[in-house]
Amino acid sequence: MTSAIAKRIRMMPLAALSIMIGTVGPVATEPAFAQAVSLSPVEAYVLGPGDIVEIAVAGDAQSANRVQIQADGTIQLALIGSVQAAGNTVLSLRDKISGALKSGGFFTNPAVNITIVNYASRYVVVLGEVGQPGTVPLDRAYRVSDILSRVGGVKSGGAKVLKLRRATGEELTLGINQIATGGSDEDPLVQPGDKLFVPSAQTFYISGQVNRPGTYPLDADLTLRKALAVAGGLTQLGSAKKAKVIRDGKELPNFSLDAPLELGDVVEVGERFF
Repeated sequence: MTSAIAKRIRMMPLAALSIMIGTVGPVATEPAFAQAVSLSPVEAYVLGPGDIVEIAVAGDAQSANRVQIQADGTIQLALIGSVQAAGNTVLSLRDKISGALKSGGFFTNPAVNITIVNYASRYVVVLGEVGQPGTVPLDRAYRVSDILSRVGGVKSGGAKVLKLRRATGEELTLGINQIATGGSDEDPLVQPGDKLFVPSAQTFYISGQVNRPGTYPLDADLTLRKALAVAGGLTQLGSAKKAKVIRDGKELPNFSLDAPLELGDVVEVGERFF
């Protein structure tokens, strides 16, 4: 480093090294989010507009500066000009800034540290019957099960399926049990811009001589016999032979205990004869 440049560096505060708007060098190609699973959480995250980063150069006495990536994806460093930040990971942006400082003759071997302060550009939206619907920032690679955990899981009134709509328009229907116990195919990675929706469970209503009358989720292949068990079984006065099923306002005659119920069915359990 020349004496003139060294003197300039010593007199310049870190604010002069802060990131602002612009571009230097070629724009980094954004890596596929799903391919970043092997990286650490911070390394996997791809920066975008709205994210706030903190940048520091080792050996500088001034405190680090925090800057927000602008709408065009750029930030600027006073010594080296403009830098494209969006589309880079923390590591690639660090290397880009370090290389520019070195090639410009400002540092022999600059040590740049970048910390993500706020994740704002990459998120998924979670709606429906979950504990805390809303947006979830993707500060690392997440699977659907991770996102469900972040929002408090599925509520008691939620269905046992989840609808995943990709930003590309692709739609997937995933079983909640399969998400929890299955492999990567049943519990896929989410992508920025995805929407996850847990609908309300399909239900039936049961009343009369059962221990726990009320509304219950209608699972696949739920029979009248199973419905009686779900409702806590019969009371001492209850009779399975006196159980009737009402569908669309009409009683279904001779309904078998092993026949499946349908959405909106009402089960009424009467008293047995002594």
